[in-house]
Amino acid sequence: MKNIIEINDITALELDVYARTSEVQLLRYNEPNPGLFIAESPKVIERALKAGYEPLSFLVEHKDLDGEAGDILARYPEIPVYTAEYETLVKMTLARGMLCAMKLRTLPSVEEICKNSRRVAILENIVNPTNIGAIFRSAAALHMDAVLLTGGCSNPLYRRAARVSMGTVFQIPWTYFDKKASWPEDGMKAIQNLGFKTVAMALREDSYSIDDPKLLAEEKLAVILGTEGDGLASQTIADCDYTVKIPMAHGVDSLNVAAASAVAFWELGRKR
Repeated sequence: MKNIIEINDITALELDVYARTSEVQLLRYNEPNPGLFIAESPKVIERALKAGYEPLSFLVEHKDLDGEAGDILARYPEIPVYTAEYETLVKMTLARGMLCAMKLRTLPSVEEICKNSRRVAILENIVNPTNIGAIFRSAAALHMDAVLLTGGCSNPLYRRAARVSMGTVFQIPWTYFDKKASWPEDGMKAIQNLGFKTVAMALREDSYSIDDPKLLAEEKLAVILGTEGDGLASQTIADCDYTVKIPMAHGVDSLNVAAASAVAFWELGRKR
């Protein structure tokens, strides 16, 4: 393949996106135009490509040039493929196997995302990429139609988030609330104006049961999950239509936000 480029100099400028540029810097690359992100593993890369993201280059370990990676590369004969043995690549990046630098796309608006949605998840200031990825995977699998994020959330396209999600960040629609709008005041008002009843997942004794028929009968629900540790802000809870607590046993008082999301999505997202 003419686009295979052997890495002889790991300091080459074209490798900066893989070796010497942080994920935050990548997202801001080429501003004001959309920046870049790195997708990792053939499965995640394949799902990003199917979603219409455009590859800029690939970085592939020698032994992975065939198989799943080879099937992908064969479809993009004009895209540069940088390759070397693991001993060389590990000096540049901790990842093994296959990476792909991809171009970001402009995110849709909240209104576009919610136009045909019945159940959406809202993530409030969740900063751990592993939790973001796990929540997206649950949202995609357990009947959520879209995911909305407040400005304090980690980006779903960070490598770890996308990898943990198994590429579902490219399958379920998502966007951020307008960075110029306040949360929860403006964001909550926007989602309620779109016809959604809002559900705060919070540890409150005056909460609705998660299987309450009133909840299940709502045509549109937005399930809101809070940051690790502190949970939802008190104002967010106060502004919601419902507060819901997951019943637990053996004296356990809370779940990790990713685990809680799976329970909430399964119970509140199923069609009745």
